[in-house]
Amino acid sequence: MTQTATFHDLEGASVFITGGGSGIGASLTDGFLGQGAKVAFIGRSDASEFVAQMDAKHGQAPLFLQGDITDTEHLQKTMRQAAAAHGPITVQVNNAANDDRHVLDEVTEEYWDRMQSINLKSYFFACQEAARHMRAAGHGSIINFSSISYIMGGAGYTAYTAANGGITAMSRSLARELGPEKIRVNALAPGWVLTPKQLDKWATPEALAGHLDKQCLKEHLDPQDIVDAVLFMASKTSRMMTGQCMVIDGGTVVTG
Repeated sequence: MTQTATFHDLEGASVFITGGGSGIGASLTDGFLGQGAKVAFIGRSDASEFVAQMDAKHGQAPLFLQGDITDTEHLQKTMRQAAAAHGPITVQVNNAANDDRHVLDEVTEEYWDRMQSINLKSYFFACQEAARHMRAAGHGSIINFSSISYIMGGAGYTAYTAANGGITAMSRSLARELGPEKIRVNALAPGWVLTPKQLDKWATPEALAGHLDKQCLKEHLDPQDIVDAVLFMASKTSRMMTGQCMVIDGGTVVTG
């Protein structure tokens, strides 16, 4: 992680990240620790090795709370545990997601419900709990990861794109509801970020070349591009920004 900007108000902030031990989430944990924030994260897989790496790098270990974000009671419990350790959560980053590929005729009701539980329901209930902490603190910033996939009308993962459209709509409604309490809610729609998972599963030379051709900027996205945007959205530097969907995709889609 290469720090490109310092946001002084994030020092000491209580930050909670879903899926903060792998992929973009791990980069977010690294990025917030680099700002001096107190970071807690939930993840399904053991992240002890990653926690040790972060402790060695920053002199401060993130708080890892293992669990499944689709278990609402447990998810909200871990957020309360994070608040007990670090103070009321003032930055909530809902990052964990599953962009599994599928075709229409193979989708069962069980599969659909599972995908919505991961990609939309968990976001709502994380926002619900985060708002309680932010009310106690008197301010807060919630950042919900969406995706350009629904803006593009991407085929082959409709359950995922439907959830991401829902995340953006939900963020706008919550921004209106929570704004009077000085709680900001924004969505972030990344383009194709080349994480190890993406490189392993879908990033063939042909697919990469085809996607790069759609971008205005002819460079592939790196997790740091997303970290920088999230730090800005979490910081009071963006204090009057809420109800928005920030797109970081190298110019693949056009908004506004």
